[in-house]
Amino acid sequence: MKYGAHCYLFTRRWSDADVHFLDLAREIGLDMFELSVGDDVVFDPHLTASRAASLGLDLVVGPGALWPLDADLSSDDPGDRARGLAWHKRQVDLTAELGAWGYAGCLYGHPGVVKRRRPPVDELPRAAEGLHALAEYAAPLRVAIILEPMSRFRTHLVNTPAQLVRLMALADHPGLKATFDTYHSVTELRDYAGGLRALGPRLALVHACENDRGVPGGGLIPWETVFGTLAEIGFDGTIGFEGYNTGLGDFGFERGIFQDLCPDGRAFVEQGLVFLRGLERRFAAATSRRP
Repeated sequence: MKYGAHCYLFTRRWSDADVHFLDLAREIGLDMFELSVGDDVVFDPHLTASRAASLGLDLVVGPGALWPLDADLSSDDPGDRARGLAWHKRQVDLTAELGAWGYAGCLYGHPGVVKRRRPPVDELPRAAEGLHALAEYAAPLRVAIILEPMSRFRTHLVNTPAQLVRLMALADHPGLKATFDTYHSVTELRDYAGGLRALGPRLALVHACENDRGVPGGGLIPWETVFGTLAEIGFDGTIGFEGYNTGLGDFGFERGIFQDLCPDGRAFVEQGLVFLRGLERRFAAATSRRP
């Protein structure tokens, strides 16, 4: 199992001045670093790629910055769906240029868009059509498309692993993978084990933070269930710490975090690593003792 961290634990917007955070990630024992990109994020991908490669650090990319609202694979408007596919293809190109293995997020819709109405019967199929086209585009670039269920406060389309499994079945492409986010799931799931089992071999990434988006441990997330189930299904992907650095001016407030949950990204990750690696060792040992 690998461990990684999201860039928002350290910086509000990735730039060439931030590549030293890749060195920090390696120094504290991480294997992966997740970058958020968008139309307002400008950096030299070759600089980031070469530094990550020199450190043996995997990269994952996701759209977390400026993403036009009219670029939406699930939109009622076919023009918006076409703009969405074109926009995501550009991010996949950037992902490949960075040498990153996955492009991840709420790619089936647009996070923050919640339509409070009964979904049209063709809404999920048209999102699936766009995802199939995106995965087909990404495949020769060796980029996996990693889809993340989000809570009802971020999207109306895919809130649970079961809904994501249905969407991936409609999209029908081997390049589609899944993220399980412990924070989003606490709103939507009563059965974490069932959700993880539903994703099974499609599960590539677990976003790890507490129910309040703080450092893992001491909250409501059933971490023993999470790690026991990951051991059961033979998960060999990446656990990525995700949160927002609340020590960076108003960054936390801008991201809807109104408590001081991460004043220090390094401390967040180091504390989380001790807790989660302890659980990993415990359940790996228990699994190895099974007849």
